[in-house]
Amino acid sequence: MAASTKNDRVGTVETRGIEPVPDSERHGHASQMFWTWFAANISILGLPLGATLVAFRGLNIWQAVLVAVGGSVGSFALVGALSIAGKKGGAPALTLSRAVFGQRGNHGPTLVTWMSRVGWETITTTTAAYALLALLNTVFGVGRGTVLTLLCLLVFIACTLMISGLGHATIMWINKWATVVFGVLNLAVMGFLVATVDWSKVLDIPAGPVSGVIAGIGFIAAGTGIGWANAGADYARYLPRAIPGMRLVRASAFGAGIPLVLLISLGSLLTAGDPTLATSADPVAAINAMLPSWMAVPYLIAAFGGLLMSNHLSTYSAGLTMITLGIRVPRAWAVVLDVVLMFLGGIYFMLVADDFYGPFSTFLTLLAVPISAWIGVIAVDMLRGRHYDPAGLMDKGRGGRYWYTGGFHLPAVFAWLAAIAAGLLFTKAATGADDVWFAGPLADSWLGTNGLGWLIAIVTAGAAYTLLGRRPPVTADSATGSTTLEEATR
Repeated sequence: MAASTKNDRVGTVETRGIEPVPDSERHGHASQMFWTWFAANISILGLPLGATLVAFRGLNIWQAVLVAVGGSVGSFALVGALSIAGKKGGAPALTLSRAVFGQRGNHGPTLVTWMSRVGWETITTTTAAYALLALLNTVFGVGRGTVLTLLCLLVFIACTLMISGLGHATIMWINKWATVVFGVLNLAVMGFLVATVDWSKVLDIPAGPVSGVIAGIGFIAAGTGIGWANAGADYARYLPRAIPGMRLVRASAFGAGIPLVLLISLGSLLTAGDPTLATSADPVAAINAMLPSWMAVPYLIAAFGGLLMSNHLSTYSAGLTMITLGIRVPRAWAVVLDVVLMFLGGIYFMLVADDFYGPFSTFLTLLAVPISAWIGVIAVDMLRGRHYDPAGLMDKGRGGRYWYTGGFHLPAVFAWLAAIAAGLLFTKAATGADDVWFAGPLADSWLGTNGLGWLIAIVTAGAAYTLLGRRPPVTADSATGSTTLEEATR
């Protein structure tokens, strides 16, 4: 029987919200995850991540490449593994999370996830507006001003809204074709950037300490895959249950890994010869200055398009997360509400804040801990063979299947909170030596100075939930697929 796609057609508004997708509407292939995560990671934000490895972690280029592979490919393999839940349960990640944390207990992880999405969108929107401002200056000689800045923010937000508002099918279609177009443009730009490298300086940089490599992998993982781990199921929920889970893992790891390794390595290479990229308040302008003038236009178009590919995914997930929180609006209107907040955040970054990378790094450091704690709980729950009851996921009443104790599944909630506390013990978030936002009592330990608070959170959450939680019933719920992890991933 052919699958129905009435809620998932290219060019039409997706009418489905967070309710699980029935088998009759499942369609697609694992390769969609490749294009999804490739598109999400062809933005120039990978370049400053690589710049940080050399400027602030003290790594040479070979260590930076190793870190790029370990941090990006490894973290997106985790994204692919967690997206298997979407294939099994047919719902967004944080909606499925209700089965683990309880209808009320899930509010905490969902709120943190929503904040993460809005933060990433603001950073992406700000960078894209810089790119558009630079493009207008290059082509028309127009100088930057408050009104023009606001217009550039609005243009990017309108493009995001047009794609994210239409929904899943349109996003999947655009991801595939835009990846090809913007991927080629980025390759051309990267070729010219490599030509600007001072190779004598690059090759003379000594190797950094092993602790710097470990810290670098953690930093890249936190800044790439960990930030998307709670969104993977959002894009896998329309896939047929019969698709082997390991295909999702491979597609996600290589889809994101290919562009990220190239961009992070290039950022490291550029900074090894010229450290200005790592300290620039406007990364778009810093990279543009390294290119010949005639290359500026294709570079800025590639920058704008790559950032749009990332932003529409984040905005789509934020809309689903907002509905999961309890906002009773259609999915498309949830996206509209989200872009309003995105616009306000962009105004702050571009017209109020003095520093771009300070808030960026601090934001990543803090939110990585509770997100990682959620990952640890969910991963253990999946390993136990969790099944999802479609009706139970949507039933928020006291008699619902996932009501548990007063709406809280206490083992999961306690494990999550304990892991956050453990992770924050080793976490320091600061924009500079004189501007420390937060510093845990163990932040100056080896684990803390190497930025591994997020890893502590994952391990603690997994261990605590293993000890406190009980294995879900082995009897399959209605409309569930496989009953074991082996069946889910083979």
